[in-house]
Amino acid sequence: MIHKKSKTALVTGANSGIGLELTKKLLEKGWQVAAFIRSDFPEEEVEIQQRIRLQDIRIYRGDISDFAQLKSALLQIKENETKLDALFNNAGGSFSNLRFSSQGRELHYEIQTVVPFIITMELLNLLKKGNPAIVIQTSSDAFKFKKSFVPEELAQPSKFQKLIGPYASSKLAITLWTYALASELKRENVTIISIDPGNNNTMRKGKNGGLPLIFQPFIHFFGPHPSVGASRLYAGLKSSPEEAGLYFSKEKPAEFKFKQHAPKVLLQVKSIYENEFLSL
Repeated sequence: MIHKKSKTALVTGANSGIGLELTKKLLEKGWQVAAFIRSDFPEEEVEIQQRIRLQDIRIYRGDISDFAQLKSALLQIKENETKLDALFNNAGGSFSNLRFSSQGRELHYEIQTVVPFIITMELLNLLKKGNPAIVIQTSSDAFKFKKSFVPEELAQPSKFQKLIGPYASSKLAITLWTYALASELKRENVTIISIDPGNNNTMRKGKNGGLPLIFQPFIHFFGPHPSVGASRLYAGLKSSPEEAGLYFSKEKPAEFKFKQHAPKVLLQVKSIYENEFLSL
């Protein structure tokens, strides 16, 4: 039963790590969740399984890195949801080597920079019906370590480094286009911001992904539980339209470098959306 008065948030990557904790927090605060996921919610999460049966969680499936699957899932969301009060572009991850999407672009960039733009544009009409609506992008302070940034190399990087290579570049790139798009969305009464959830321990057995070896024990023993990152993302819901385009670290607005490239990154993702995705 979809209650008209309940607020609805769409969360990508809602079934594990920070996304799972965020889903729990939203439900606890009375929200309903549209979950865009590739694999199932854990069976042992009894409360979550119960809320799926009650339709407080509605599931949309697809591999977001594949445009055909992405398009199909977004169509279902547009057909079934009546409005969105929040969109959390949270899905992502860091990989241990150079990988490419089925469209031929570097995978971090595709999933963490390009796809959030497509999802935001495709769901804008639902967001405009939200009261008021906000888009919250999962960023990362990993980009602080970047000495240089070349937008033209995002899709086809010449070299790979764990964490501070394509992963950090893609997080910087989403923060940049968020900054560049904010005033346009504000005119539609939609606020968009990016948030660093911090270095949460989202390591899974046998899956340390793109964490350099030197960081693994540190994150394993000292990295906070993913609920800490989820709380930071959730706190973004109280952001005002005046804060549109900002990047938040530890729940406070923080500076970020390479702002001069923001329009170029926005142009890049817009052109992929218009020339590739829309023509599918």
